[in-house]
Amino acid sequence: MEATSKEEIIYGKNAVTEALKAERPIDTVYLLKNAQGMNQIVALAKKQGIVIKDVSEDKLKALCGEKHGGTAAVMSAVTYCTIDDILENAEKKGKPPFIIICDEIQDPHNLGAIIRTAEASGADGVIIPKRRSAAVNSTVFKTSAGAAAWVKIARVSNLVDTIKTLKKHGVWVYGAEADGTPIDKADLSGAVALVIGSEGFGLGKLVRENCDVVLSLPMFGKVNSLNASVCAGILMYEAVKYRK
Repeated sequence: MEATSKEEIIYGKNAVTEALKAERPIDTVYLLKNAQGMNQIVALAKKQGIVIKDVSEDKLKALCGEKHGGTAAVMSAVTYCTIDDILENAEKKGKPPFIIICDEIQDPHNLGAIIRTAEASGADGVIIPKRRSAAVNSTVFKTSAGAAAWVKIARVSNLVDTIKTLKKHGVWVYGAEADGTPIDKADLSGAVALVIGSEGFGLGKLVRENCDVVLSLPMFGKVNSLNASVCAGILMYEAVKYRK
């Protein structure tokens, strides 16, 4: 997986159009509100599942300067892979798949920390959604301490469909919520995917419904929740116990 420590910003109608035509790894396309003649850019971005954001003149200038041409695109800090790539990675190791799924983790520092722990714990890959999630930008890359260059990361259009696909490959899917089954009663052996919910809302309704088991961590203090990346790290190393 190739990566850089900093994402690249391109701008101008022609540059963005050609990058989309070439299917370069793009996280987000920014369009000036009410800009004309951007139909091809919109169509190409939608076809590839790329996030499109309508922004103000000030926002575009902040991204790329005065001569932005009405549009800009932020290139990915990593090259995303597919679900099949992650499953093949596990197969090459000769071990059951061990996968981390981030359900709308929007803080790039949290996502970077999760990726760093995923790499350290030997996870085969991390899955993030294209919508309502931090992309793997330079902040995520830096927070991961470079681990984003080594972990396979898939960016998918639909997490529920992805979970169903993993189940068809024999992967048991465990979500994390405060009202779940206590972690000490769980058996995390075999093929495992751990789903970490968003910072403010936890697991999405449909994502939770499609988990095989929902797990919880014991809480003994006055604060009844943990940071998403801390929760993820504890769950990952609980799974590691079963993978020695």
